Amino acid sequence: MPKHGKPMNPLSSKKLLLTKWTAVTPRNREKHFVVVRVIEPELPSMRVEQVELEAVHSKQVYLLHWRELTDASLWRQGWV
Repeated sequence: MPKHGKPMNPLSSKKLLLTKWTAVTPRNREKHFVVVRVIEPELPSMRVEQVELEAVHSKQVYLLHWRELTDASLWRQGWV
C-alpha cells in the first residue's frame, strides 16, 4: 500500500504501454524504467502476460511478467 493508506489502482495490461516505473532495488545500478512494449499473445483469446521494460539511462531492455509490477516490494509506479 502507498504511504497514504489507500490501495494502488489496479493495473490493466492494456494501459501499461509507456508507463513509468521505479525499481525498489536497482537493477545494474538503474532504477527508472519505462514499459516500451506490451507483448501480445499469439491467440487473441489469451491474456497479455509479459511486458518489456527499458532502463531510462542505458536503454537495456528487460522482459518480465506484467503482474510483477503490482508487487510494491519490487516496483513503484512513476519515477520516485
